[in-house]
Amino acid sequence: MKEDFYIGWGTLALINAGIAQGKNRTGFNWFFLSLFLGPLATFILLFVEKREK
Repeated sequence: MKEDFYIGWGTLALINAGIAQGKNRTGFNWFFLSLFLGPLATFILLFVEKREK
């Protein structure tokens, strides 16, 4: 059961990195931030504006 938790948390971090890159943010930074914040990072990404290049 504990291994499933880590797999899910890591998958969420990868998804958040993809969302961040879609908003022209650094996916690498958001990946590591998501490892610590988890679903809270996803919630933050929902309200972050897309950056102009």
